[in-house]
Amino acid sequence: MIKRQDLEKIETHSLASYAMKSGESKGRQHKEKEHLYRTRFQRDRDRIIHTSAFRRLEYKTQVFVYHEGDYYRTRLTHSLEVAQIARSICKSLQLNEDLTEAVSLSHDLGHPPFGHTGQKVLNRLMKDHGGFEHNKQSLRIVKLLEKRYPEFDGLNLTWEVMEGISKHSQDEENPITSDKAVRFPSLEAQVADCADGIAYNAHDLDDGITSNLLDLGQLRRVALWKENEKRFDEQYTGLDFKLKKYQVVRSIINEVISDFRQATWKNLKQYQVGTVDDVRR
Repeated sequence: MIKRQDLEKIETHSLASYAMKSGESKGRQHKEKEHLYRTRFQRDRDRIIHTSAFRRLEYKTQVFVYHEGDYYRTRLTHSLEVAQIARSICKSLQLNEDLTEAVSLSHDLGHPPFGHTGQKVLNRLMKDHGGFEHNKQSLRIVKLLEKRYPEFDGLNLTWEVMEGISKHSQDEENPITSDKAVRFPSLEAQVADCADGIAYNAHDLDDGITSNLLDLGQLRRVALWKENEKRFDEQYTGLDFKLKKYQVVRSIINEVISDFRQATWKNLKQYQVGTVDDVRR
């Protein structure tokens, strides 16, 4: 039977030197006994999935109102897509998949209903109390609002996951993410942030076309779409547009991820990044 220590050894031998290993985490705000067969980041991921806030993402949307149909993405399906993209990138770069997955699954926990409009209204209503910002609300949820343990409020997540959720904004109320000596978050947190952009750009294309909010004439003037659509037109004559749409969006996701991986690898070599400390400087 594989124990936590065995998993930590596997990370040490299989991950890159600049990857964040769970055994080297800065730990939690409240000390806890380590789990027998799960690493720290695996526990964080599992805690996030079992929260009430995570389940509520099912009914929150970014663009479309929930009752308009069950085809369009919700914050929940978006978070799952972000986690999948982030894990794929991290696997290819030998980064910690569990850490990036935990950050990805929790990055939208603080979003209110009604998309960005809901956030703007809440921010205006709360202006006399510091306003409202969804990243800080995500931190509030995992630090305070989720009540699941008798020893502490919140989920008591590791420093690295908390850092990723905050997108590294300095929060004086949160001693776990107020380390002024650190300039940049872990590569795993940076990957989750970029995967967020890749995912919502891709599914905005899919949902926008399906809802007829995006004009195909305008879309075909965008080089990335035009080139990928042309490739499928040449390969498949008379392909049903619905099927072609899925293929083009999938191809765009793959192209953007490939470019991201190559650019990251180039930067790692160019700036001689060899350790986690190198990443953070």
